[in-house]
Amino acid sequence: MSDLVVDSQIRGWVFLPIVVITFLVGILRHYISILLASQKKIEAQQLQDSQVILRSRVLRENSRYIPRSSFLMRRQFFNNEESGYLTQKRPPVTQNVMTDPSMMTDMLKGNVTNVLPMIIIGGWINWMFSGFITTRVPFPLTLRFKPMLQRGIELMHLDASWVSSASWYFLNVFGLRSIYALVLGENNAADQARQMQDQMSGAAMAMPPDPKVAFKAEWEALEIIDHQWCLSDIENNVVSEFNSRS
Repeated sequence: MSDLVVDSQIRGWVFLPIVVITFLVGILRHYISILLASQKKIEAQQLQDSQVILRSRVLRENSRYIPRSSFLMRRQFFNNEESGYLTQKRPPVTQNVMTDPSMMTDMLKGNVTNVLPMIIIGGWINWMFSGFITTRVPFPLTLRFKPMLQRGIELMHLDASWVSSASWYFLNVFGLRSIYALVLGENNAADQARQMQDQMSGAAMAMPPDPKVAFKAEWEALEIIDHQWCLSDIENNVVSEFNSRS
C-alpha cells in the first residue's frame, strides 16, 4: 500500500485534542484523588513497634562503634527473656479487606478516580474520533503491533506504523507520566499507569506486617551478633603507627 498523506486538519481537530483531553483529565483526577483521600490511621503501638525494630537494626549495623558493655546493655533491653521488648506478646494481625469498611471505601474511591474516567473518556474518544489515523511512528514495525496501534481500523494492508485515534488515546494515558511529574511532582495521582500497577500488585492495599514474626526475626538476628569493638586495641595501634612514622 502506498504512503498515506494525512490531512493537516487532523492535527488540530483529532491529534492535539486527544492529548489535551487526556492531560486535563489526568490533572482533574489528581485533585479529585486529593479531595477523596482519607488519612491512614496508624495506631501508636504499631508505630512504636516499628521504631523499636528500626533501632534494633541500627544497633546491629553499628555495634562495633560502641563498647561491649554498652552493646550488651542495649541487647539486654531488646532480647531479655522476661522484660525484653522483642519478647513481648503482640496479637496477630487479622485485618481482612472484605471486613474492613475503610479499605473497601478506598477500593471504591480508586475505581471511581482511575477506572471510571478511563472507560468514559476512552469510550467517548472512540465514538467521537472513530476511524481516524492520527500519526505515524518514525520507525517500521511488524504486523504484531497492528492490534495495539490501530484499534478501530480494520485495514489489513495498512502499514503497522500508523496509529489510530483510539490507540493514540491509550498511548497518551500511559505516556504522559513525565509531563505529570513535571507539572504536579513525582508523587501525583494523575499517573494512571502507576495507579493501575499499584492496584494490580496490591501495593495500595498492603497489610501491616505481623509484629510477632518481625519481633522473632529481629530477636534472632540480634542474638547472634558477635560484638567486636573497633577501638578495643586503639592504644597499641596508635603507638605502632607513631613508631613506624618516626
